[in-house]
Amino acid sequence: MAGLPGFSDNLFQTRADFVRAAEALLKPVQKYTSLNGARIRFRPTNAATFDDVASQLEGFARPLWAIAGLMKAGAGGDLDFSCWIQGLESGTDPKNPEYWGDLTSFDQRMVEMESIAFLLLMAPDAVLPQLGAMARHNLTTWLRQINNREMPQNNWLWFRVFVNMALVRALGVPREEVQHVLDDTFEKLDSYKVAGPDAMGWSTDGAWIDFTKQADYYSGSFAIQFAQLLYISIIDESIDSDAKRAEHYREEAKAFSAQYWRYFDPDGAAIPFGRSLTYRFAMSAFWAAAAVAGVELAEPVGDLGTIKGILIRHLRWWAARPDIFSHNGILSIGFGYPNLYISEEYNSPQSVYWCLKSFVALCLAEDHPFWSAEELLHPLDPSRALSPFTNKPESIGVLWPPRHIINNTKAHHFLLSAGQMTLKPHKAREAKYGKFAYSSAFGFCVPTGPPLLQYIPPDNTLCVSTDEGNTWTQRQAPENVLLKAVSVQGAGGEADTTIVQSLVSTWKPYPKLDLEITTILIPLGDRFMGWHARVHDVKWSHAAVAHNPLIDSVLEIVDGGFALASLTEDGMPLPDITTLTPGLRNGMITTEKESLLFSASGAVGIVDIGSGADAVMIVVGGS
Repeated sequence: MAGLPGFSDNLFQTRADFVRAAEALLKPVQKYTSLNGARIRFRPTNAATFDDVASQLEGFARPLWAIAGLMKAGAGGDLDFSCWIQGLESGTDPKNPEYWGDLTSFDQRMVEMESIAFLLLMAPDAVLPQLGAMARHNLTTWLRQINNREMPQNNWLWFRVFVNMALVRALGVPREEVQHVLDDTFEKLDSYKVAGPDAMGWSTDGAWIDFTKQADYYSGSFAIQFAQLLYISIIDESIDSDAKRAEHYREEAKAFSAQYWRYFDPDGAAIPFGRSLTYRFAMSAFWAAAAVAGVELAEPVGDLGTIKGILIRHLRWWAARPDIFSHNGILSIGFGYPNLYISEEYNSPQSVYWCLKSFVALCLAEDHPFWSAEELLHPLDPSRALSPFTNKPESIGVLWPPRHIINNTKAHHFLLSAGQMTLKPHKAREAKYGKFAYSSAFGFCVPTGPPLLQYIPPDNTLCVSTDEGNTWTQRQAPENVLLKAVSVQGAGGEADTTIVQSLVSTWKPYPKLDLEITTILIPLGDRFMGWHARVHDVKWSHAAVAHNPLIDSVLEIVDGGFALASLTEDGMPLPDITTLTPGLRNGMITTEKESLLFSASGAVGIVDIGSGADAVMIVVGGS
């Protein structure tokens, strides 16, 4: 099918547009509902690392991110809400054949409890009158299990917070019975804040320690900042601890927004980076939650029109990608198209619907100013007229908490990265966290087989081999990360020089070899728009040679540019060319020192511009 009618042709301008999009996304889901309403399982299916009942609970619970707002307003088009009410009763009744099951430690059911709690908090008047006394008792008993089980010490802790808030606010559990749980949980969550004077608002997905340093969409839009904003919208400000925490979260959201907007380009695309990219437009959930919470964000995103613009342009960008849907209207696992290689071990077919976190905007009533606000352009859109009180932001931004430098020039939207890592066994972790650059225009490659170059395409990363290319090690876990000022000289010579911040890091490919590669990533910005430089300093000692006598002669290092579709608009292979001509759209030219490609998806290049005894400088670009 050519996309999904109602979503793929949606302009996302009004609340009615959001309702139509939500209905379009949820109607195919509803077709897979079980007899008693508690489980949804898509066909064909695939396995995740948790039990199948939990994955079917995902199918039931994740749509609630959109349904909560629809039920709160009492309008959802042709959607039948009764099946979700029935599902709440059946899934929490131990005597029902569709019971979701008792919790164990580290149980996926904890994740799905969050969206159920969100429904109870946002639409209690629409849900609770339809539940009898026994159903409420069963629901309360089932949810309270989350307080007596171990869970991962990361964003999952927010699920415990929302469940306990729902127990108190919606189901009548005395707050004093769960206050100690909330206090302990918040203390742990507070320890995830990134330290430093310029890190306000940034958290990591768990503690920022030697073996795990992740500040990605999880710590921004998927879970942590997103959850903090929703917390603001549901707490009781008459409770002193709630009020103080809410004010702190408002300050954090404001600080975070001053940088987070850079991950989005003027057309709405966000830079793919990190894990769980199959959640797709959940990347914009921060902006939806900010509108729901009514927080004041920082310049240049301090007005409601800019927040609305970033959110709806991102949804439009996804609406223009019909290949994200299967033939039955169900969202596939993947990113721009079905792709299990980019998935995580915890992705069932139902997992994808965390994307509906961006639809929490439906919790805003029809007369909320968000819906009538004028859609304002991206802060760096050339057509945007800024007020006299707003300074136009720089096209290159240094974001130290995630160790990123983001290039927002009109030629190419990409980030340079150093310093993030995880030793957790996530699929393709090296590709998702360890590359030098990530782009909203070109995406990135993930491994598809054994450690050979053809299976781990080295786009924007280093791969090293010491066995004549039989196996390759891909860059990950950089160390000693710092910012360094670098002079960039333009075409005008010494008089045309500017100082930019670069990212420096060191990578040790083989722990047992005294081999290290220090890389400097230098944004070239407005001087050479769309391009950046990499300087690699390679060092090894006598100890390394003693461990592997062949290292002097067989050490091989490969670096690559941005990944590009190697096809013309007609789907044919790119032709080889020998010269560049104005307006060139298809072709590739390769010499000993450079490679330039032009295709339907853009243009990329990589050039070796000089090397010394131990170092080489490479320039990489795209547009």
